[in-house]
Amino acid sequence: MDDVAQLPRATAMWRSHPWLRKGETLVMKQKTGPAGNVRVIATNRKARHEYHIDDTWEAGIVLRGTEVKSLRCGGGSVVDSYAEPEGGEIWLNNFHINPYEQGNRYNVDEKRRRKLLLNKKQIRKIVGLCTQKGYTLIPLRLYFLGQHVKVELALARGKKAYDKREAIRERDTRRELDRDYKLR
Repeated sequence: MDDVAQLPRATAMWRSHPWLRKGETLVMKQKTGPAGNVRVIATNRKARHEYHIDDTWEAGIVLRGTEVKSLRCGGGSVVDSYAEPEGGEIWLNNFHINPYEQGNRYNVDEKRRRKLLLNKKQIRKIVGLCTQKGYTLIPLRLYFLGQHVKVELALARGKKAYDKREAIRERDTRRELDRDYKLR
């Protein structure tokens, strides 16, 4: 209760409940916004270099056993993973979670398929967009939002080699301009 009592009045709700004695107040923490308590576990930095990102969604992920504990220790990788719709659901493939060291027999397969949690409306939209030629679903980052593990899923189109070179050229010129601006 000490850590809650020290919160500023803006982030705490002060309420008086019927079961409390006269003069007592109950302090409850308010949920902070998505930017308030996000802790990034893994990012797919190659994705923005190799793909044009058209749309993104936030999805929950179904985890078993000691996978959450392993992710809290920072043991996850979204590189080379992809998602695909199957049977009215979206599954994340090739997503690696390190086995938890103290997990012994409760550890599960590191690269097993994991179900993504989305609304039916979102799933129908994603399935419709994924069936178009050249589009794929890739995870951009994996993060904790409060106590829940979330995946930022992107609808992406592969870049051609000349697009990649052009992006590198633009990035280099932007860096040079920033350096020149700082020197002034």
